[in-house]
Amino acid sequence: MASPKTFTAIADHYRQAILTGELVSGEKLPTNREMCQRWNVATATVSRALNQLLVEGLIRTSPRGTFVADEATATATGRDRLSMVQRLRSSLMEGETSRVTAAELVVPPLYVQDIFNLDPGDQLVRREYVSGRGKTRTMLAVVWYPAHFAALVPDLLSTAPSKNAGLTAKVLDASGRTITHARDDMHARECDAREASALGLRVGSPVLGGVHRWSDDEGVIEFGLWVVPTRVTIGYEYGS
Repeated sequence: MASPKTFTAIADHYRQAILTGELVSGEKLPTNREMCQRWNVATATVSRALNQLLVEGLIRTSPRGTFVADEATATATGRDRLSMVQRLRSSLMEGETSRVTAAELVVPPLYVQDIFNLDPGDQLVRREYVSGRGKTRTMLAVVWYPAHFAALVPDLLSTAPSKNAGLTAKVLDASGRTITHARDDMHARECDAREASALGLRVGSPVLGGVHRWSDDEGVIEFGLWVVPTRVTIGYEYGS
């Protein structure tokens, strides 16, 4: 019997390639025989890995072979987005778009003040956007940055969609800081009215909510809250 690590390694490899755009929509994957040879595993192990990607909506199969789904209903975790920022200078996946609905300096809620270790009344940059693939809305996100970053990167206060994807990379360049610690937390719950409106859902629909926190020894660089609707898949690899 193939080890779970081998099965997950194959699925993780192709999932990452699809989410980052290395494999694009409609592109044909290697044959099962070619995968068996590359990974030195049995056919059953390859089939198990592909079945997982099929369930996630990342691939489709036909008599002609296995292909990247035309419009994969998937989005990336904070971990994957940080990896894309570091490698590609963009926080969006290949084919993913975003619509920025707010970009402003505001006094944040108390729990966000605590995360940034602010004094009462201090401001932060707050950005809100909806990301999607084609007509499918895949995520609502609210991202917070220290207020002084707005002077270093004026685009933080712009709602232009074209400027959204590369903002984290611009912040790191302008501030001279490096993200050395990152954490994601996720929880399933029901969406509220604001989230339902943004994602085209009914109030109370099940969603996956999450946060990411990216920081260094000086403190938090970026704190994000995001909501993923039902039937949108996220995934990440782990292990030694």
